[in-house]
Amino acid sequence: MASQPATKKSSAASRYLFLFLVGLVVGAVAAVMAMRALQARHDPFPDSVMNVMARHSGLLSDKIKQNRCAATDTVPHVRTLRAMANDLEMAFPGLADDKRFQGHTSQFRADLDSALATPPTDCAGAEALLKQVGTDCKACHQDFRG
Repeated sequence: MASQPATKKSSAASRYLFLFLVGLVVGAVAAVMAMRALQARHDPFPDSVMNVMARHSGLLSDKIKQNRCAATDTVPHVRTLRAMANDLEMAFPGLADDKRFQGHTSQFRADLDSALATPPTDCAGAEALLKQVGTDCKACHQDFRG
């Protein structure tokens, strides 16, 4: 008789363990589904535009550090920056009507257009361009990034 209650006790423990594991798996699946639903609401476009612009600014800086400042080395990055500048209003539709944002984007485009019209041919010119791009970016970020 003493052996019967011990068997029932161990089978109850295994059932509790099984239910605990099932609950753990269901909880994990529900958490993943909730995270994916939240992630689907996030628009990656604004971050992508900023990342591409930051990458090309960094590559332009690398060219200067490598003393490779001919127009053939710098213009591709300036062209990409200019092309990405066209997407700023689309990337930040909530700011598109803001006069300060319009001023920042217009100044940024004007500086890049000027650099494309007369590309820098030496590292001093490329460095001045990179500094101007950084100033334009910083001005906008100070007003809107918080």
